[in-house]
Amino acid sequence: MTTKNKRLSYAKAINEAMLQAMEIDENVMVIGQLVDYSPGVFGTTVGLLEKFGPARVRDFPVAEALMTSAAIGAAIAGKRPVLVHHRLDFTLYSLDAIANWLSLWRFKSNNESWAPIVIRAIVGKGWGQGPQHSKSLHSWFAHLPGLKVAIPATAFDAKGLLLESIFGEDPAIIIEHRSLFELEDVVPVSPYRVRYGQAIVRKTGTDVTLVAIGYMVLDALRAASKLEAQGVGVEVIDPRTLTPLDRDTICSSVHKTGRLVVVDPGWYSFGAAAEIISSVCEKIGNTMKANPIRVTLPDSHTPMSMTLEKAYYPGHEDIMQAIQKSIAST
Repeated sequence: MTTKNKRLSYAKAINEAMLQAMEIDENVMVIGQLVDYSPGVFGTTVGLLEKFGPARVRDFPVAEALMTSAAIGAAIAGKRPVLVHHRLDFTLYSLDAIANWLSLWRFKSNNESWAPIVIRAIVGKGWGQGPQHSKSLHSWFAHLPGLKVAIPATAFDAKGLLLESIFGEDPAIIIEHRSLFELEDVVPVSPYRVRYGQAIVRKTGTDVTLVAIGYMVLDALRAASKLEAQGVGVEVIDPRTLTPLDRDTICSSVHKTGRLVVVDPGWYSFGAAAEIISSVCEKIGNTMKANPIRVTLPDSHTPMSMTLEKAYYPGHEDIMQAIQKSIAST
């Protein structure tokens, strides 16, 4: 039997995942600020209130810590809340609830109780977002045991990872980038699940492994395409999830190419890029042809000025330079 597909935007794929999950299980509910308004959080919650009612689509005041704590209580009582944070930055108001209660709930109950909450956290870039509306804190949350972290780069993965998270038994945070909401992809009509800890090779190559996280996958593919015209074969790997991280796929690729460049939409120091590089070096570092390179944000906050902002964020040209540097060093 063939699976029917259709083209959907990233935002519409998220919307469809939530609609299908709520149809499948009456315990699935949506909580968040303005989730019941007609714009539907950039279109991702459109139509849910009309179909499922206010008991399952619940608006919340600007009280992130309270909202997260309420979701934890609902999850422990048997519900499967999808908690929507418009700004990833302001999930920090919920950090006590996430770090001291949610992430360790299964652990401290000796696996006798669990809290299957999905946190959808949206991060911005561009439009003069400034330092309080553009922080990508994926490395912070990935450092926390007991919490799964996903950063889907395509509409296909956005839907599949959301469904996987909703029907899993562990709390998860899915980081969504606003710049991706209009990006279209071919997506199955029926519900499906993308498993955590399974990276995908977006493009094959033999000269260098390029691991790209989140929205940086688009710039990575653009850089790889341009370098391919110059005779450089770049293998692009999208981890899709950080916890768990598919170290085996990454190491297998680096073992083949001998070179590694990691593109991370987070800060340079103590981030996901550093973890990926450390994992590879610990396992197969003695087989590499060149030292690994990371392309990240500088260790600075995002400037408000759009001119400075353009200089702040790396793009495909920065990635190309890093790859060329890796190849030239051997």
